[in-house]
Amino acid sequence: METLAPSQGFLGLSDEEAAGTAGKPGVTIVPFGLEASVSYGGGTARGPQAIIDASHQVELFDEELWREPCRDYDLTTLAPFPLETGIPRALDQLEAIVGGILDQGRFPLTLGGEHSLTVGALRPFLKRFDDLVILQFDAHADLRDGYDGEPYSHAAAMRRCLDAPGVSLVSVGVRNISAEEIPFLEVNRERIQIHWAKDKASWNIDEIVAPLAGRPVYLTFDLDGFDASLMPATGTPEPGGLFWDEAINIIRAASRVAGEIVGADIVELAPIAGLHACDFLAAKLAHKILAYRFSGAAR
Repeated sequence: METLAPSQGFLGLSDEEAAGTAGKPGVTIVPFGLEASVSYGGGTARGPQAIIDASHQVELFDEELWREPCRDYDLTTLAPFPLETGIPRALDQLEAIVGGILDQGRFPLTLGGEHSLTVGALRPFLKRFDDLVILQFDAHADLRDGYDGEPYSHAAAMRRCLDAPGVSLVSVGVRNISAEEIPFLEVNRERIQIHWAKDKASWNIDEIVAPLAGRPVYLTFDLDGFDASLMPATGTPEPGGLFWDEAINIIRAASRVAGEIVGADIVELAPIAGLHACDFLAAKLAHKILAYRFSGAAR
């Protein structure tokens, strides 16, 4: 697939900056603006480009890690490409793309697009790991067995991932679940741990990340996991959610205990014209995830 020039891709690096990372571990940014099952606000098709554009304003130096983390990995951004029509075909397309990236020994970070894309991005990892755990940041449990007649709806994102029997799930920030999801949750307690947003004042981060210890972790971050006051630019903004430090503290801890964070996606940005803060937050989140993955987490 075609790639963007470094100055046009994620973080907007100069040719010199990009050349300086040759031979470092590889990262490939996959813009995948899937928008096919939205049930409230729309706009996720424009999310990937908004994140890439905003990333050009992210300061490369990280004051926590006291370095420019982007010097620790070789960054490539795929050029925009047409998505296959229909969710199943689009998921097959994303599976092939992510699988190819993994075959190259690179780390895939998918920028969405709606949350239904996660199962497509996850499939190549299922072929490589038999003890994969998903770390999900989300306002919604996403455990429905379909929604509005679509089994691959964004409302069923984690249910479709859990169709794979070896996968387990740690969810953080959930504050919206339907009655129809409860039976599935209750019979899968050994595979699913939900840390409800209502309890966040008493969360123990070490307990949250303990199931990740020594295991391959796939991180999926639905931006509606953030509080609606911080992230209104999403299809279903919810009050009572996470704030920046709360999310980052968990990602930092996860990066310390996980066997390895093997891949990630950031989904459900629906840009609002003139409101750059949400685009920037998503871009900085991506920068921070990569920083912890490739530069380590400060203690």
